[in-house]
Amino acid sequence: MNRVALIGAGAMGGAIGTRLIETGNELTVFDLDAEKVRQLVDKGATAATSAAQAASRSDYVVLSLNSAKIVHAVVFGPGGVAEGAEPGTLIIDMSSIDPESTKAMASKAAEARLRWVDSPLSGGAPKALIGELTLMAGGHGQDVADAHQVLKHVASNYTHMGPSGAGQTTKLINQVLCGLNFLAVAEATQLALDAGVDAAKIPQALKGGRADSAILQEYMPRFVARDYRRTGRIDNMVKDLNGAQDLARRTNTTMPLTAVCAEVHRMLTAAGLGGEDQAALMEYFKGPNKENFG
Repeated sequence: MNRVALIGAGAMGGAIGTRLIETGNELTVFDLDAEKVRQLVDKGATAATSAAQAASRSDYVVLSLNSAKIVHAVVFGPGGVAEGAEPGTLIIDMSSIDPESTKAMASKAAEARLRWVDSPLSGGAPKALIGELTLMAGGHGQDVADAHQVLKHVASNYTHMGPSGAGQTTKLINQVLCGLNFLAVAEATQLALDAGVDAAKIPQALKGGRADSAILQEYMPRFVARDYRRTGRIDNMVKDLNGAQDLARRTNTTMPLTAVCAEVHRMLTAAGLGGEDQAALMEYFKGPNKENFG
């Protein structure tokens, strides 16, 4: 049985934690939100009063957090993972943060005799719950292999992309592709609606063709129905696209479509929709004759 600490029990972390419990792992959880902790405790987890305490009970520490700043504080700050973890503990960072911060933290962890794998994800909470996440990992080969002993319970696709930071770089590329696809499908949905085509039939009509994608199949029906239930957040996409643009500036890579996509997401966030799901991209296409939000 794997002894795993989970730091961060939000929508994504909660789904990862649920799956780890269901697949027989011994889970200790810490989050500042007591209700989120309670939900996992009710499923069989043990609560910890700090990240240090959670780490002290575990061989693996899974992080599911929102920014590099928070990751650094949780691992290296007062009451953090580094205070409680035994030498050799493997930190698995499933957060989506920038590659440079990841490299720096992996190096700092090594100085404290802790191991680090960056393993951001694609697939969201629904895929985590059924063990079908796609994970892209960065770190030393043996550490990445050892991390798989835990991650195999939540992922069906796990790829070692290279040294520390390579997983996060791959995640940024993933988010560029997803962000552009979300926006393209939303735009195509509005064109179909304005042209009088039954847009709800389009995913089936295009299934298996070159225009097909998982986002088309899942999101065009939601775009049509204005189904804005939250499985992700627009402002999280802003964070990731910002990260991709930062990387592009360092590599001198031209990314005009990503720039437009990022601006649309920033506009929606500025309009108060940052906490909404990607389905709320349809709000961008409203005109005087379009329906009201909600």
